[in-house]
Amino acid sequence: MPKRILVPLDQSVPAESVVPLVADLARGAGATVRLLHVAPVPDALVTTQGRVVVYVDQEVQRLEAQALDYLRTVEAWLDGIPVEVAVRFGDPVEEILREATTFEADLVALTTTGRSALGRAVFGSVAESVFRKAPLPVLLLHPGARGVAT
Repeated sequence: MPKRILVPLDQSVPAESVVPLVADLARGAGATVRLLHVAPVPDALVTTQGRVVVYVDQEVQRLEAQALDYLRTVEAWLDGIPVEVAVRFGDPVEEILREATTFEADLVALTTTGRSALGRAVFGSVAESVFRKAPLPVLLLHPGARGVAT
């Protein structure tokens, strides 16, 4: 049974559908859950006249605060389970794999996008890439599967 479960979330309802399953796993195993949000590295916000309105570090702080608020909301759903939260910036696949190593995760649990095979081939899939590259078990849940992991 996993003792350290990493749950990447992108602030979408489909991604959140894995949380109840993770809660059951964590309660049964006495596991700690780390909720992770990965955001793209922001650019400075510039007016049409070329004046910087918001610097990158200010935008990072704003996005991080917003993501932490979101993760704390999800944390409340995991009542009674030890939860940690983390916000990272960069490529989602790279940051998820890096966080799995840093956290010493036993399991990464995330949802698939629900795209067709053609859609995955054209646009790629974070979940699929994590599954292929991760050196640890990855639980993939299809959001339309009503709690059945695929």
